[in-house]
Amino acid sequence: MGQEESHTEEMDLARIQELCIIFMKECPSGALHLHEFKRIFGVQSCSAEESLYIETVFRSFDTNRDNRLDFIEYVAAINLILRGNLQDRLKWSFKMYDKDGNGKLDRQEVKRIIRIMYKIKLPTSDVSMTPSEICDRIFELVDQNHDGQITLSEFMEGAQKDEWVMNLLKLDVNAAGWVMQNSGRLP
Repeated sequence: MGQEESHTEEMDLARIQELCIIFMKECPSGALHLHEFKRIFGVQSCSAEESLYIETVFRSFDTNRDNRLDFIEYVAAINLILRGNLQDRLKWSFKMYDKDGNGKLDRQEVKRIIRIMYKIKLPTSDVSMTPSEICDRIFELVDQNHDGQITLSEFMEGAQKDEWVMNLLKLDVNAAGWVMQNSGRLP
């Protein structure tokens, strides 16, 4: 079992190195802009929902808010997507939901991401709830003090207590698979 984990880790490291080489080749200036990010991950001709999702992903990794990813931001993003643990992925998911960056999620922010995810992921699943119903259920299960906002600690605790909530909150649309599949589409 230990050898299998080591082999997987080596493959992940090799894949990260490959993606870093792609970054250096595609972005000799050291900056990756949104349109380049979309091209690298094959999102140029996708649906509006996928485009909005990738823009949200891009902005979540743009830690200094300069509308570009430098090499360090890019490596951190790839590492999180390919190798991040559950805690780190949940923190990242929270950041993606928290559009205004105030450290709390309101219903509008949660509903916005649920709508995007609903169109990308849920049509292929057997969920029969609307985005509004999903949002209401998340708040019912996660907003512990019922103040209409979800803090990071409520988000983390709520996700880990309920598998249904976890599956929705961690924004798992197979980001690692998307990176692996689309990173080879470069010209």
